[in-house]
Amino acid sequence: MNQNTKAWLLTGGALGAAGIGTGIASTILLNRTLPRPKETSQEIINEFADPVKMKEYEVKMAPVGEWMESQALEEVFIHARDGLRLHAFYLPAETPSKKLAILHHGYTSKAMDNATHAKFFHEQGFEVLLLDLRAHGQSEGQYVGFGILDRFDTLAWVNYARERFGTELKIVLHGTSMGGATVLMALGLPEIQATVSAVIADCGYTSPADIFAHVVEKDYHLPAAPIIMLTSVRSQSIAGYRYDEYSTLDALRGNRVPVLFIHGKEDKFVPTWMSQKNYDACTAKKRLLMVDGAGHGSSIFENLPLYEETEKEFLADALG
Repeated sequence: MNQNTKAWLLTGGALGAAGIGTGIASTILLNRTLPRPKETSQEIINEFADPVKMKEYEVKMAPVGEWMESQALEEVFIHARDGLRLHAFYLPAETPSKKLAILHHGYTSKAMDNATHAKFFHEQGFEVLLLDLRAHGQSEGQYVGFGILDRFDTLAWVNYARERFGTELKIVLHGTSMGGATVLMALGLPEIQATVSAVIADCGYTSPADIFAHVVEKDYHLPAAPIIMLTSVRSQSIAGYRYDEYSTLDALRGNRVPVLFIHGKEDKFVPTWMSQKNYDACTAKKRLLMVDGAGHGSSIFENLPLYEETEKEFLADALG
């Protein structure tokens, strides 16, 4: 066997092994991310904050949970454009209001996990809708949309709200993590541009492809590009969309709606550069708040006064 033949065989073997490895990694990634989550894993909880801080946050959240349980909530159902039945809780304002906040939770969470945000908006005189995103909570769906599908669900909720509360309604979209990415991606829809008054995106990623590439490289030390490419192709055949087909950056170019970006400086799950890139891409009035000591989705618990004061200033400016 000559040297050229040996080299060809060795190269072919290496490529074959790499291909098998990419296929296995893609299968694992797809199975862990795309199907409806069963529960929030300890691995994800650990990304929010260290155990000591999580205990502190739980103490802070307990009174809010009790407050939410005492509220007269209405369950609301609508249908998405693909026929899925979507669910939300409606928290009415103390007196009828022409302001509405639509709250979007993160991956593996559910509507009531937004209780702290709901209480804030309620105290500011807003009507509030706490959404269960598709494949979460009481909303139907086998597969998570990661914002790419959910942006159209957001539009469906906006249309529902305008029909119920009137076309003069000032609508604020708020989202955390996957919810943050969702409300930013929704800005790419002309109807959202025409009807929504402000957006608050807390630790939103730029795209499912970007966040999973980050996870693959950080946690598994594997080359992300071929894995994400294959996973996107397979996601298309299973769930009807690719992980890399759309991004917040696509939506924010040409945006006219004011946006407040928030991110915890100690976020280990969604890197802070993603909010920075989102901020840089946004062509509308914008503000960026980076919260010291806050992990993923924890900025509001780490520094509640700063978080809410920044929101108040932003909303006063955005809503007039």
